Amino acid sequence: MSDLPPYEKLGAFYLGRAYDPETGETAEAPLLYDSKDLVTHAVIVGMTGSGKTGLGVGILEEAAMDGIPALVIDPKGDLGNLLLTFPELAPEDFEPWVGAEEAAKEGISRGELAAKKAELWRGGLGKWNQGPDRIQRLKDKVEMTLYTPGSDAGVPVSILASFAAPPKEVLDDGDLLRDKIAGTATSLLGLLGIDADPIQSREHILLSNLLETSWTEGKDLDLEGLIRGIQDPPFDKVGVFDLDSFFPAKDRFALAMQVNNLLASPGFSAWLEGEPLDVDRLLYTPEGKPRLAIFSIAHLGDQERMFFVSLLLAQTLAWMRGKPGTTSLRALLYMDEIFGFLPPVAEPPSKKPLLTLLKQARAYGVGLVLATQNPVDLDYKALSNAGTWMIGRLQTERDQRRLKEGLAASASAGEGQIEDLDELLAGIDKRVFLMRNVHEEAPVLFHTRWVMSYLAGPLTRAQIKRLTEGSKPAVAEAAAVAETPREAEAAEDGAGGSRPMLPPEVEEVFLPLRGRRENAVYRPALVSLVDMAYTDRRRGLSHQEEISVLLPLLPGDAVLDWEDAAVGQLGENDLERDPVEEVAFAELATDAANARSYRGWERDLEDHLYRNRAVTLWKSPTFKAISDPEESERDFRIRLGDQAREQRDAEKDKLRKKYETKFRRVEERIRVAQQRIEREEAQARSHKMDTLVSVGETVVGMLFGRRRRSLSTAGRRIGSAWRQHQDVGQAEDTLEARQQELKDLEAELQRELDALDDAFDPQTVELEPFDLRPRKTDVAVRLLALAWAPYRDGQPAW
Repeated sequence: MSDLPPYEKLGAFYLGRAYDPETGETAEAPLLYDSKDLVTHAVIVGMTGSGKTGLGVGILEEAAMDGIPALVIDPKGDLGNLLLTFPELAPEDFEPWVGAEEAAKEGISRGELAAKKAELWRGGLGKWNQGPDRIQRLKDKVEMTLYTPGSDAGVPVSILASFAAPPKEVLDDGDLLRDKIAGTATSLLGLLGIDADPIQSREHILLSNLLETSWTEGKDLDLEGLIRGIQDPPFDKVGVFDLDSFFPAKDRFALAMQVNNLLASPGFSAWLEGEPLDVDRLLYTPEGKPRLAIFSIAHLGDQERMFFVSLLLAQTLAWMRGKPGTTSLRALLYMDEIFGFLPPVAEPPSKKPLLTLLKQARAYGVGLVLATQNPVDLDYKALSNAGTWMIGRLQTERDQRRLKEGLAASASAGEGQIEDLDELLAGIDKRVFLMRNVHEEAPVLFHTRWVMSYLAGPLTRAQIKRLTEGSKPAVAEAAAVAETPREAEAAEDGAGGSRPMLPPEVEEVFLPLRGRRENAVYRPALVSLVDMAYTDRRRGLSHQEEISVLLPLLPGDAVLDWEDAAVGQLGENDLERDPVEEVAFAELATDAANARSYRGWERDLEDHLYRNRAVTLWKSPTFKAISDPEESERDFRIRLGDQAREQRDAEKDKLRKKYETKFRRVEERIRVAQQRIEREEAQARSHKMDTLVSVGETVVGMLFGRRRRSLSTAGRRIGSAWRQHQDVGQAEDTLEARQQELKDLEAELQRELDALDDAFDPQTVELEPFDLRPRKTDVAVRLLALAWAPYRDGQPAW
């Protein structure tokens, strides 16, 4: 079991130990950093070899152990080392990750080198009071996934979600929506090699208008839709100028060709497959377990890096704005090298979202940790809100001077800190950092702890593939509406020919055909758009939703079973009024050509939905909370995690205050007991010396014929020395009892903390499901029509 204080389980990050530059020694007590302090962000500065990456890995390890998810941007490719955690610390665990060149240089085999590394890590962790149990706890608390955008070496990332319409919170915030539009347009144009000014560039203005028009109408975009939009925009004017005067069709076609060439390039397909760039899915697993999502971008070129980082920052902003405020740390955004992404003068696409996050993320419990080895090329005005600075070895006096200027403008600068910086940093050792935290009274010099992850250095492509083997999601094309067994049966029908003639009372609609028209056929179905309402007055709950119901029609159908229908989210905008030319029609059931059939089917559908449709909610008696109607169990547990962390932090503060007084009282008793031992030992030594002198005088007196009384005096002195020795023993017993009292108090605190940790663990808390059901009058069918659904080669093509 680790000797670390139990506080580490409850929001205290173990970063290392205080360091004395005079002696080069560290203090015995661990340096603990309150996780809540990171909501005011942190900056790590240090030259190559200063231990900056190790400090960052340590912070991320502590965040993981506290159940805090993180987005980790890794431009150098070595933060994948976070996945190299081996609870057994066995040589065979290390062997795949040690270098053959290093082994050859030392004249030993890779197996022998792995054994040395295992022993090195075991010893290093032991010196910092960390054992295999702590490594295992790290692995148990969080999922770690290594993503490689633009590559299939690790888990690939699909950027298509970046062109989807943002959530309502973003659409309702004009500034945030404009920033997201501008960032997306700038990033995409940058990937095309176009340095576009948002005010002057017509390419930027055109793309921004396309994105705004689509998103404000609630429509998603993909690259194919963007290409079509560039050629034929859904607007005729840009500002006061007509479209062709502002951006002639010939020039728009050239821009569309550039985007098309990007889409058609073989390497670009890697950007379109894999996990979607959805921050909520990246931060939490489908079960709601926190995740460290590590994005290795070392393999990308400068333009591709800027493209991806800007998109990720914009997505993070949108996700953050959809969350309620909190005072506790909800999530981390860690970037291992911000050189070029936050320059003092230029305005790359990454700068604006970074500025917004630095200013606003605190209110949402999102902390930024930004690291760099280049203090000269930083916008220190942008970093003025950073509450914690951790400064290691700097390369040049120019770096120190620029850093002092930045600290002078920073909210973390304290009186005397700037003047003392040169002295504090003079000759600073590797892995030693000066930390200035606005939440603490004074700066502290500390030595970073040994990290639990094996630092193998930048990972090769082969190593990344080995690490992520088995964790890549299956990439498959999904239909817009899930195929039901009835749809599969309908798809086996033989295609008919021309469109059947129907009475005007029968409303017809067409699901949009995706892709080529060759081999496509329209098959009949019923489509219904329904407004549903659910109410629970006792709990004060209400919910409205719009659903679509799609039921394929088979030849000879007379009685329909709505259990076979697929429920989805089709809207009126998804239904077309005219078919695609040259697409054949399948046979239509006779009843579907009769208008009276639809009235009966509508009544049956209303009755079916009333009896079978419900919204399942989750209730937590522990947290006295109920999930929202559109919130899954996973999302509810994530929300409970935020609530639990706030409550836990409050209870943690109470425990700290309660036990600090008790610990001080017991420690004072130990100090008094130690002083008594010192006093009794000093008196015992004095009595012993007096007794030796007295015995010596008695012996001499007897030899020279002195009186025998001196012998009895010496005896009394011997007895007094023995009693003094007993007093020392009693004082030692008292000290031992006081030390046991301290251990008992620590055990009592540990039990309380364990109970607190278990009570506020949203992953294990019991949830009770219950259903919200509609009343019959709350089911309103807006549309029930004959729908022609396109199929191709027996599969849905809409």
